[in-house]
Parts: sequence; C-alpha cells; structure tokens
Amino acid sequence: MQLGKLIGPELKALLRDDPDQVRPLLEELHAEDFADIVAELTDEEAAALFGRLPAAEAAAIFERLDDERQADLVEALGPTTTAQIAMEMSSDERADLFKELPDDIGDRVLASLEKLDPEVAEDVERLARWPEHSAGSLMTTDIVRVAPDMTVADAIVAIRAKGAEAETIYYVYVLWPDARLHGVVSLRDLLLAEPGQRLTDEITRNVITVPPELDQEEVARKLAKYDLSAIPVVDARGVLLGVITVDDIIDVLTQEQTEDVQKLAAVEPLDLPYFATTFWTFVRKRAPWLIILFVEEFFTGNALRHYDQVLQAVGKLAYYIPLLISTGGNSGSQSASLVIRGLAVGEIKWEHWWKVALREVGQGLILGVILAAVGMGRVLMWGDGGRFMIVIGVTLVGIVLMGCVVGAMLPLALRRLGFDPATSSTPFIASLVDVVGIVIYFNVAKLVLADVIAGAATAAHALPVH
Repeated sequence: MQLGKLIGPELKALLRDDPDQVRPLLEELHAEDFADIVAELTDEEAAALFGRLPAAEAAAIFERLDDERQADLVEALGPTTTAQIAMEMSSDERADLFKELPDDIGDRVLASLEKLDPEVAEDVERLARWPEHSAGSLMTTDIVRVAPDMTVADAIVAIRAKGAEAETIYYVYVLWPDARLHGVVSLRDLLLAEPGQRLTDEITRNVITVPPELDQEEVARKLAKYDLSAIPVVDARGVLLGVITVDDIIDVLTQEQTEDVQKLAAVEPLDLPYFATTFWTFVRKRAPWLIILFVEEFFTGNALRHYDQVLQAVGKLAYYIPLLISTGGNSGSQSASLVIRGLAVGEIKWEHWWKVALREVGQGLILGVILAAVGMGRVLMWGDGGRFMIVIGVTLVGIVLMGCVVGAMLPLALRRLGFDPATSSTPFIASLVDVVGIVIYFNVAKLVLADVIAGAATAAHALPVH
C-alpha cells in the first residue's frame, strides 16, 4: 500500500499526459505491487488504466484486488471490458467475482462473457452455485487432465499444451473416459520416469480427495495433515470437479484466524481491513457485544447486593473482590483460548469433552493452590488475620477451578450445538465467571466468618432507632 502512495501520483500523471508509458511501468513491477497502486486510484482512473492494458495483464492485477473493489470497478469498466478481463482470470477468482456482483450487473457481464466463450460462462455458473466457505467455492477447474492409456511423454506434451492456463502443473490428474478420477501423478515423477512408460505405472491411485460440500476449514486441515500443495474435489460418483490449491487455503486460514481473533475479543467479524472499514461500521459491529457484556455484568451487581449484609458485617471483604474475580476471568480465558485453538486445528473434538474436563479440573486445582498461596501471603501482609487467609485461599482454589472448567466446557458445548466456539469470547467467559466467583467468595466467607457476621448483625439490631 505504501508503494501505491508513492507511485500513484506518477501513474495518474502518465494516464493523463502519456498513457502509452503505462505498460513499460507494469513490466517493472509485480502484479501484486501494481494492485497496491490501483488501490490508490479512483474507479475512473483505474478503469482507464485497465483499458490500456492487454486483458491477460489486466486480469493478473484485477484478481489481486479486494472483492469489494472489484465489484466497484466492474461498473466503471462496463460489461464488455469486464468480460474480457474475466476470460483471463483463474476460474476460482472469476467465480468469486460473479458472486460479489449485484444480480443485474452480473447477468450483463455473464451475457458478454457467453458471447466471447460459452464454455467459460458455463464454468462460471457451475462454480458459482456452490455455497460460500465450501470446498466447491474454493476449487479451480484450470487443471491438466490426462488419460490412463497415455505414456509419460504424452503427459509431458499435454502439460506443455495446457500448462499455461492451469492453476498448478505440479500434479497431473488421470481420468477415466467418464471423468472419474483414476489417479494422480506429480510432475517430479513424470520428469524422472522413462518417456515410454505408461502412466498406469506411475500414478498414485490412493488419492486424498474432498467432497464439494465440505467446509473450507476441514479442507485446510486435510491439506495440512497430508502435506499437499493441491487437493482434488470429487463428487459422490468420483468425478473430478476441480482442485483446491495451497494458496487458496492460505487465504482461508488467514480469514478464519482473523474472524476467530475478532470473536475472541467480542467483536463481530469485519469484512474489510481496519482502515477500509467505516467509523459507523465499527460502532455497529462492536456495540451489540458491549451491550450484552454490560447487561451480563448486571448479574455481578445483583450478586453483590444479595450479599450486602455480609459486606456490611465484614467490610474488609470488599478489598479482595477485584483480585478474586479477575483471577477467575483470567483462568477461564486461558482455558477457553486453548480449547478454541484445539477445536480449530482438529486436536479436540466433542467426544473428548470428558478428557478435557478431567485435565482442566486437575490444572484448576493445582493452579488454584499456587494462587491461593500467593493470595494468603497478601492477606498476611495486610494483617487481616488467619481466618481471612482461609477465606481467600479456599475461594481462590474454587474460583480458579470453576474458571478453568467453564472456560473449557463452554466452547465445546457451543461446537456441539453447531455454533462457532469463538463466540464464547473471553470477555463473555470472564463476565460469567465473575458472578460464580462472587457466589463462591461470599458463601465461603459466611461459613468461615459466621460468628463475626452474626455478631455484627446482633450489634446492628441492638442500636437505638432515632
């Protein structure tokens, strides 16, 4: 983006004074860098730039722009120019573009595309029908396909003929005549094999595949588990529909990680980068969660009011409330973060809930004892007496234990109910544990300091009423 700010003014001047010099500038820059420059131009200036470039070069830049910017530029470019650029885009990027366009604009561009190449238009419609965040929505159909009766030399000729249009040529897919996937062979194996060998001697038949309906997070896990750079997408009959490449999975992981981090902070996920998001969008995304958390804290206030007589009898109890409830929130947030991450990468599943619960109970007890020792030392420093030490020590063990268990179990319960575990944001868990912590604290105090509380209550009743 910084490059765009530096070169943007120069590019605008070239478009205005000497448009023919734009293309030599493109040859000196990577398409990704040029996309940063385009991001600094107005829609009209960007449309003028794309109009000066060959469709293939324009497509390399256009498909690196944000989805929202692409949709805005389509109106400035017009259906015909957009269709020419879309022709040169990779099939998955092209399908994503049409998903972002309003129906009326998308129909006009698709009509223009159909006049240029009916097969490409049909491919767009076929890819666009898959739900967002599914394997089908990520796949590309730009792949090298070969027949099982070919030789290694024939396959290399096919790669040379079709490789320029393919998303990846590292894997070559061997198909039966009915388009069912027979196997896969890597480019490395082809180059090392004898030219006259049959592909059937070189292919891997046990191919790792995914169905088109599979969620993109599951696709990412499978790709990472088997250390693949691409994974085929096949239907129920084994027909090869397309492949998903690792660069698309990296985008998925970045997107999912961003959403999880935002949800953990109790912010509704943002669709745009920070500076591209409007002020009121931030307010709209943040306010609902803040209201929910604020209302949730009402219960903390209600719990305190319920134990008002205990606080009046032993005023020193109030000094320790911030210390105790923050400890519970921190322990709960730690457990929640660990479990949410485990769920995200597939290390933890719902059927492991009892193992997680046992581990969190054990950790909660040990961590509680450690913090109880520190807390009791603090009570001793303040000189509040031995029984106060017992109250604080027992309370800390109970609060940390409860925080760990609640923080771990809530994400698992949400996953079981079909919700995103990240929805159990750390502020939400902290607020929930606050209420539980206050209940534990004052009930322990009522038990250990029963005589002190009773004596204070008797003294209060004995005072004359004026």
